[in-house]
Amino acid sequence: MRRRRKRSSGSRLFRYDRGLGVRFVAGADEAGRGCLAGPLVAAAVLFDYEKLTLSDLRSLSALNDSKQHTMEMRETLYPRVLRAATRVAVTSRCVRGIDERGLHKTNLAALSDMLRRVGVGGDCLCLSDGFPVPPTGFDQRPVVGGDATSAAIAAASVIAKVSRDRFMHRMEQTYPGWDFALHVGYSTPEHRAAIEKLGVSPLHRLSFQSMAYQQLAL
Repeated sequence: MRRRRKRSSGSRLFRYDRGLGVRFVAGADEAGRGCLAGPLVAAAVLFDYEKLTLSDLRSLSALNDSKQHTMEMRETLYPRVLRAATRVAVTSRCVRGIDERGLHKTNLAALSDMLRRVGVGGDCLCLSDGFPVPPTGFDQRPVVGGDATSAAIAAASVIAKVSRDRFMHRMEQTYPGWDFALHVGYSTPEHRAAIEKLGVSPLHRLSFQSMAYQQLAL
């Protein structure tokens, strides 16, 4: 009896998008929503299912939610997404803007903006991860767990995560002492210890009600 070959994560995600019955599928996702420091980065990716080649699909066979990959694998997938996608858009929302407008509102607006930038007229569906976003001018749909369901959303999650991580690694030199290259702004024990020792940097979000800030006079 022949053993059935296990389907790759990428083929499962692309199968979902193809099943939507449209030529163009756009997906949006963000990176850095739960961080203490650094920007929110949102990205959107548009796939044209009439132009995707077998080579494109094979190159993205490992595509999945960016959180399921190592940094090295995300860096490998990043240029492959850029080659296979018809359109890609990335934006960054700064720390002070997040503090002024609120994280959730900032996030939804950024996702909507990116979908507007990659969307095309005609047979196009825009997907967002988890939450409905403000109108884009195109047909749109939220997908719960979208970064592990849709190829377009998963591709956007890779673009957003790699873009943000690269920025935070550069900030290690600008703001030494907080180890931004290690934790990229997330609330790790090392990050909280650095805040206790050094206070906050200009990259830290002050609107977060974090235990890490409670000992500071903010």
